Order: sequence, then C-alpha cells, then structure tokens
Amino acid sequence: MVVLESDPFSQGGLLEFARRFRNGEISSEHATRAYLSRIEVLDPLLGAFQHVAAEQALETARAIDALYGAGTDLGPLMGVPVAVKDLFVVDGMPTTAGSKMNIDDIAGAEGPLVKSLRQAGCVILGKTKTVEFALGITGLSSAQGTPVNPWDARTPRLPGGSSSGSGVAVAAGLCAFAIGSDTGGSVRVPAAFNGIFGLKTTPGFFSTEGAFPLAPHLDTPGLLTRSVRDAAIAVAALAGMREARPVPVERLRLGIPQEYFFDNLDPAVEAQIKDALEVLSDAGARLSPVSVPEANERERYFPAVLPACLIATLGRERFLAGRDQMDPIVAKRATSGLDVTAADYLALEAQRNRTRQRVSEKFSGFDGWATPTTATPPPPVADLDDERKALDLALGMTRNTQPANYFACPAVSIPLPQKPGRLPVGLQIICPEGADMHALSVALAIEEVLGTSRAPDLAEFVG
Repeated sequence: MVVLESDPFSQGGLLEFARRFRNGEISSEHATRAYLSRIEVLDPLLGAFQHVAAEQALETARAIDALYGAGTDLGPLMGVPVAVKDLFVVDGMPTTAGSKMNIDDIAGAEGPLVKSLRQAGCVILGKTKTVEFALGITGLSSAQGTPVNPWDARTPRLPGGSSSGSGVAVAAGLCAFAIGSDTGGSVRVPAAFNGIFGLKTTPGFFSTEGAFPLAPHLDTPGLLTRSVRDAAIAVAALAGMREARPVPVERLRLGIPQEYFFDNLDPAVEAQIKDALEVLSDAGARLSPVSVPEANERERYFPAVLPACLIATLGRERFLAGRDQMDPIVAKRATSGLDVTAADYLALEAQRNRTRQRVSEKFSGFDGWATPTTATPPPPVADLDDERKALDLALGMTRNTQPANYFACPAVSIPLPQKPGRLPVGLQIICPEGADMHALSVALAIEEVLGTSRAPDLAEFVG
C-alpha cells in the first residue's frame, strides 16, 4: 500500500508554518522531505514537475535551519518549500520554457523574482511544467507533457495553462506555493481549474528579468497559492511591502460588467457565481452594474500580437528550423505571427493604449469588477480531440481573463468553496492598473465572507 506523507502546509498555511517553524515544532528540512516524498508518489501520476532538484532543495533546507538556529530570521517565508514555473531561470536547474528547442541564449541569468525567493529563505523544490513558450491556455503540451488536473482521477481534465504545472502542484499539495506567469490568463485559468488562488500582477510589479519572454509588455509574474491569505503574506515578503489587509466588506464596492463576461456561461459556473455574489451582497458589499464593451477588443489583439511577439523573441530562422519539434497547436498559432505586419501591430497597440485610458476611468467608485474567471469548469482533455472544438474551447477559456491583460490591470481568481462532487469554479476580480495590493485586500475580504476552498481528494490517484 502506498503511504502518502501528510502535507505540512495543509492546516493553517504559511502563517501556521511560520509559527511552528519558530517554535521548533517543524524544520525546513522536514517540510522539504515531506514535499519531496509527496512528489515521488504523486508526480508520476500528475506530471506537475519538469525538473525536481531534490538534493539542492535538501541542502538549502538544512542551511536555512542552521541559519535560523544561529539567530538569523529572514521573515515569514523562511524555510518554505516552493516551486517555480519552467519559464524562469533558476541557477543549477535547466530551463526549457516547455520546449525541446534550445533557448539558453534567450532565457539569460537568474532574475530578481527568483533571487527574492532565495533572499526570503524559500527552498526551491524544482521547476513546474508550462505550455510551450507559454503560448497556450488549456495546459495541453505534447512537447514536454500535460499535467493532470487533480480534481478528477477518472476523467482526465485540463489543468489550464500556461502555468499548468504550478497550478497542479499547489492544488495537489506538492509545494507550499508556486510562481507562475500570466500574459492572457496563464495564472488565473490554472488557479480556477485547480481550485486555488491566483494573482496576476500589473506589468512591472514583479520583474520579468530572468524569464523567457512571450510578450514582454504583457507578461506578468504571479503567484498560485492555497488561499488569499497565503498570497498576501508571500507578496508582502517578496515585494518588500506592508502586508495587505482585508477591506471591510460593508465598504466593498464591486462593479458587475454588463457585457461580455457573463455570456455563454456553463450552468454550473453561472449558478455558483450567482450564489457567491448574493452572499457578498447579503454581507454588505455593494454590487452595481458597469459597462465595459471594450472587453471584446481582446479578440483582435491577442491572436495577432502574441504569435508576432514569440517570433520576435525566437527569431524567424530559429522558429522555422525548430517548428517541427514543437507542439503542433503551439506551432500553428506561432506560425500566424509570420504574417503580422509592423503596421498591423502598431495599429493594435495604438488602439490598446487609447482603450486603457478610457477604461481606467470606469473604475471610479469601484474597488474592482467581479466576473467568472472562466466560462466553464475544467473540461475533459478528450474535448480537445476535435480540432475545431479545441479552438473554440481555448478561445472561451481566455474570454474573461485576457481583458485584464489588455487593460494592464491586476486581477485575481478566488476559488469558490464547492460541495463534494463539484468541479472548481473561480471568481475573478479585476482592479485598476497599479492597484495590486488593493486587489489582495479585496480578495481577502471576499475570502473572509465566502470561506476557503477544500483540497482535492487524492485517494483515487494513489489508491
């Protein structure tokens, strides 16, 4: 019989671990060994990790324990085992960006975000899988393998992408939290599909230096955590800011977009979002309509800009030479970038800049806008067998997330507590550009009212 080590962060998250660590009830080495054991048992079934750095992690954990024993306290993340999306360079670990193509000359050196993890005393367990070059929202990847959504052992379901491995690793209890990136929904969709919290930051909030670039002006590093509270602790420590506190719910003002975001919802998503908004209203939050017809501009923008940016990053010659090695869906999308003209690109960017200015004014009087994160719960992987259906499915997954990237806004996906037998659903909050810490304050208030989501039952995977 397989013995699954208990998750050292399952009760109380980062705050409780910090207390136990400082009281001598748990060491960083113990927590690291527990996660490495869980990875050894579960990851052959789930495929969340691209690379596991077991010896490196244990050496770091022992050094952290010794440092604390000698009287040095690095703060609330000291000794915490984490995972990093395989888009970010981590010294001593390979960086593939989810591809078989060599991109060592593009990825560069380890960047400020990973260094801040080290400076905070985190233990990096390894690198999590990503859709190839982060150009994909479903999580499917033939190049390096598709992680398995841990919410359904019987029917393989999409994990969401491109931070697919990070989403699965956090949900399955293979790390305390994980780093991802979001260019069009790549943190929020995996968060929603895996029943966890996801933060997409404003461009520039976290540095993208030391990460493979998909679209540098859109790419935003973000966090995937068990709860909003964990995210608030981690962001404060990594960004060197005061920890976000919840907005009093009776002062919470949420806009409900009247166009686009609530169209063609799966009945399960529609019902759970409606219930959540009613609970928030009953608790004292004020919900008011807001008109955001500009959201549909993302439909012209992303299909042209993302492939063009990837071609610019890789270079035409490298892309053409390596295209046959790529995931066929990613390769097909990227190929369309060869036909995007400079005039097309500049016109799309000019329109986006005009829209950003106009949309920023629509946040007046609101803490943020509330929408479903995705229109459906995580679909079966088999739904992608039909190429036409697969395209519609992918477009639908980014329908509600891409507008925040287009508007350069921070956004979060909050997991809604669900009954046994139900699949995860995420509530998205989009906040004004630059209001990253306030987005966490709003999310904390919502989590206090709605409660936290449960973890998936992994018994059928190991049973």
